[in-house]
Amino acid sequence: MKVVVIGGVAAGPKAASRIRRLCDTAEVTIVEKGEFLSYAGCGLPYYISGVVKEQKELMATPVGTVRDSVFFRNVKDVTVLNQTEATAIDRENKTVAVRKMDGKTQELEYDKLVLATGAESSIPPIPGIDLQNVFNLKDIHDADRIKETLAQHKALNAVIVGGGLIGVEVAEAFQEMGCRITVVEFLPHILPMMDPEMAALVERHFEARGVRIRTGTRVTGMVGEGKVEKVVTDHGEFPADIVIVAVGVRPAAQLAVDAGLKVGPSGAIAVNSQMQTFDPAIFAVGDCAEKMNIITGKACYVPLGSTANKEGRVAANAICGVGDEFPGVLGSAICKIFDFSVARTGLGEQEARDAGYDVVTCHAPAPDKPHFIPTAKLLFLKLVADRKTGKLLGAQATGPGDAGRRIDIAATALTAGMTIDQLAQLDLAYAPPFSPAMDNILAAANILRNKVDGFMEGISPADVHAMRENGSAITLLDVRSPEEVEQMRIEGTVNIPLGAIRRRMEELDKNKPVVAFCKISLRGYEAALILKQAGFSNVKVMDGGILM
Repeated sequence: MKVVVIGGVAAGPKAASRIRRLCDTAEVTIVEKGEFLSYAGCGLPYYISGVVKEQKELMATPVGTVRDSVFFRNVKDVTVLNQTEATAIDRENKTVAVRKMDGKTQELEYDKLVLATGAESSIPPIPGIDLQNVFNLKDIHDADRIKETLAQHKALNAVIVGGGLIGVEVAEAFQEMGCRITVVEFLPHILPMMDPEMAALVERHFEARGVRIRTGTRVTGMVGEGKVEKVVTDHGEFPADIVIVAVGVRPAAQLAVDAGLKVGPSGAIAVNSQMQTFDPAIFAVGDCAEKMNIITGKACYVPLGSTANKEGRVAANAICGVGDEFPGVLGSAICKIFDFSVARTGLGEQEARDAGYDVVTCHAPAPDKPHFIPTAKLLFLKLVADRKTGKLLGAQATGPGDAGRRIDIAATALTAGMTIDQLAQLDLAYAPPFSPAMDNILAAANILRNKVDGFMEGISPADVHAMRENGSAITLLDVRSPEEVEQMRIEGTVNIPLGAIRRRMEELDKNKPVVAFCKISLRGYEAALILKQAGFSNVKVMDGGILM
């Protein structure tokens, strides 16, 4: 069996290696347009910052062996044609036309073909985008050029166009290297994978570290004499010695389109659960292939290295006759921003509404370990569920606390189709150095259960702010201690500590809506229950408390 794999970064090498493990008579050839093979593209920002010291570490095995063409030949028995571009697929004759850098061409025969052509960076048509020191971060060569530019100066004005995952990771890398940074994002908030109020927490953290964030801002041009000197937007100009354009990627599917293969609604190559295109001899994996959302069952495009590796294995299994299927994705993602983790899985609040769910949400800010453990750190956690069925729909987390643990638990629960009742009863491992006795995600699930069961009615801080701006007659009840109020207060609130609510509730007007809150609204929830039992008919709890 002759197998040709087009693409040698993530999914391609995974598929090629798996095929050779399962079928020792297969002749496997990888065709890679670039120079480098099987490198960790997600590690490029950390290579720029110096966390990853050497280029070769991005391409090495855990024991330090570089995965180059010699490695693939000697260890995997896979032939690699790097710096070789696949130019056309002849499906009728089952051949791939390739062209080497020296211009020489040849045709490769295949019985099975795996397309792992990845993604292409989206380059917006901005005047001046071709100036020197305007970069895109797509591969190791880009990272080397950026590092070289940074090394020539002690301090630079850096503008990052795009506030998605790559943009914020590069912003952290640049800040660590002493740059003065501005992140310009066209959308209303950075990190569109997060809900607005969760992204706002990250934006405040960036600003506290000296990174300027400008959202709702369109770049209209880049200006300079040969080199970029400033970035012009519809909200002003920013000095720029270096610019990173990180406005997203699109599937590199043109080779497949030219061969008559179908693409899906996302523009990526359409595949079935075995990563097979409508041509049974051709498979597509990784960032060029369309995904399916596990929750909605609809096509989506989520380019991630973790997904690419799983898909490469599934395609290899199918090629070798081993039963396997790729179930789809939840869009699980995580990134590091200074001492914050930012993570999500499943559907966001608006995504869930758009999918037709009767959405109920909760915010649960709390330490990720018991308060008496010195290493405890604050974690902001949000859950999204369907009120009608109780089914968990999504989770998001940020803060210095351990977001990864909670989001991974949520991803597991989502994959299993669990309800919030089931999530709340998960038998998670507990010891004080690792988590509270009632883990953050279990506590959040119980908040949702209280809402669904009618024991608690929540209201978001944004809605509270809007009501006050509109002049609505509400009583904003702060049930923290006077000492806490002195440290951080909201003007115009009524302060009655939780322990005094029962004897001082006559100070409150039963005819006005009451919104109770504390630091994280745990005491706010207790206060709301007390007031309801005393005959207050309109009592809400401010989700997440004053920390949100």
